Amino acid sequence: MSRSFARNRSFEMQDASRDVSMTAPLRWDHLACDEAHTVRLASALAVTPVLARLLCLRGLDDPDEADRFLRPSLSHLHDPNRLADMRPAVDRLCDAIGRRERIAVHGDYDVDGITSTVILRRAVELLGGDVVHFIPERLRDGYGLQPAAIEKLQTEGVRVIVSVDCGIRGVEAARRARDLGVDLIITDHHEPDPELPPALAVINPKRRDCAYPDKNLAGVGVALKVVQALCARLGRDRWLPAFVKIAAIGTLADVVPLTGENRVIAKLGLDLLSRGPHKVGLRALLEAAGLAGKTIDGYHISFILAPRVNAAGRMSTPDIATRLLLAADEAMAEEARGLAEQLNEENAKRQQEELEIFTQARKRVETDIDVGSRTILVVDGEGWHRGVIGIVASKLVESFHRPAIVLSLEEGLAHGSCRSIPAFDMLAALEHCAPLFARYGGHRMAAGLTMEAARVDELRRTVNAYADELLGPDDLCPRLRIDGPLPFRSIRGDLVSELTLLSPFGPGNPRPVFHASRVDVVEGPWKLKDRHLKLALRQDGRTFRAIAWRGAEREDFLAQHRAIDLAFSLDQSSYGGETFLELTVADMKAHES
Repeated sequence: MSRSFARNRSFEMQDASRDVSMTAPLRWDHLACDEAHTVRLASALAVTPVLARLLCLRGLDDPDEADRFLRPSLSHLHDPNRLADMRPAVDRLCDAIGRRERIAVHGDYDVDGITSTVILRRAVELLGGDVVHFIPERLRDGYGLQPAAIEKLQTEGVRVIVSVDCGIRGVEAARRARDLGVDLIITDHHEPDPELPPALAVINPKRRDCAYPDKNLAGVGVALKVVQALCARLGRDRWLPAFVKIAAIGTLADVVPLTGENRVIAKLGLDLLSRGPHKVGLRALLEAAGLAGKTIDGYHISFILAPRVNAAGRMSTPDIATRLLLAADEAMAEEARGLAEQLNEENAKRQQEELEIFTQARKRVETDIDVGSRTILVVDGEGWHRGVIGIVASKLVESFHRPAIVLSLEEGLAHGSCRSIPAFDMLAALEHCAPLFARYGGHRMAAGLTMEAARVDELRRTVNAYADELLGPDDLCPRLRIDGPLPFRSIRGDLVSELTLLSPFGPGNPRPVFHASRVDVVEGPWKLKDRHLKLALRQDGRTFRAIAWRGAEREDFLAQHRAIDLAFSLDQSSYGGETFLELTVADMKAHES
């Protein structure tokens, strides 16, 4: 079965992503829209009023802006030289390439960092540079740009180091590079400290003195801007689409707002991933994931490809995924297939480890009043695998709609991953608790930390005292945004096709959710794999198949209430050569006359 609209999960927590199985009732937020703007926009763009309304709700009521959003192109990318320090960075890289000085790309072990490393290393290589890469291993090297890595690369003859998706807080590493005579170029997208590292160049759109118009790039987006600048400087602009294809994977995986340049990268990259052709490494990854020859969408990236790439850094070494995505020679086909299979195996291990830790963490929240009654869930466990605690934190947020900090205790230290809700700035909370930490960093929605294990209870008290001043019960109430009414009589195939212009969906561009009143359950529900529900729904004489993902526990509700008010999204599915419309249930309530 293929889906034109991705089933959204954690990357759209504030919108339609929560499964209908969630125990806390969802509050439906019906969004208001100026109907006059909708009518004008529909006329200007020659689109349906439904699509025009969705565009207006996303702040795109200007026809030119809306058209750019619906039809992004590479020409919509900004001039990379508008980023602070881009020119001196490109000058130094071009000089090093021309002189055959050794360049190292220092990445990070998640999908964003790996794809950043791949595109920048590949670009420098194609331009004739002598380039190597280094990605720290989570358990051995820790997170981020470290002085030890600078020293290692310098002893290997490296004269220029470019960090990607890390380094903005690497002051000590930058000082060590300066002492060793190594030119350091930092590219990152995380929040900077007031003092920037003393590097040759620091490229980060979030710099306070950077006037770049798009502040929300993923790490791979910033790396892509460096590649774009290099290609423009050396007359290789035609190479850019191949790099956008890989950048789309990291952008979608990193849960950044899918607006502006991120949308251009994601939309065009998905099209390129679907059309091919691909180098041998990417081709092997798609084949191992069962996606060869398919139309690739945001769901495939977030829940099939990204977990496999991430599994390398979580469970063993990120170099497995990096080597795979760098593989370009057809003679490497057998090796590439082996690396792709390794990723499958590591991902299976990750899933098992994640399930075990999440089960323990959820039980702790539900049974320990000192943990579960707090605004921020702070959960710790001895020896929990550090590679999966970030996923567990995301699942706790999804389950309880509260910020979560999950800590692995090892040899007197606590290594933590933090995830948040839209109403709460997690990085600001960590800054408030900074004296407790040996290291911390990240951004508003996700962060990491290291601290003494003996101070975990102190962290729980301190961070919750801070959160209690900022968050109220209303902030902790899970919400479902409703884009507008859509009676069944208005649902047609051409509408579903038109709505695909809005994809891919994610933060900043949530998947459209509609509501319909007084819908009758005419068949079912039937359980699928003991977790999901399938049913048939009718309104005004029109019947549609519907599916409630992870909604099995609502079976009794549907047995008692055959007339419901429905919140739903539209899917276009295919099975056995037949294409049909299907509704994805976001939530349901008993209809009250």
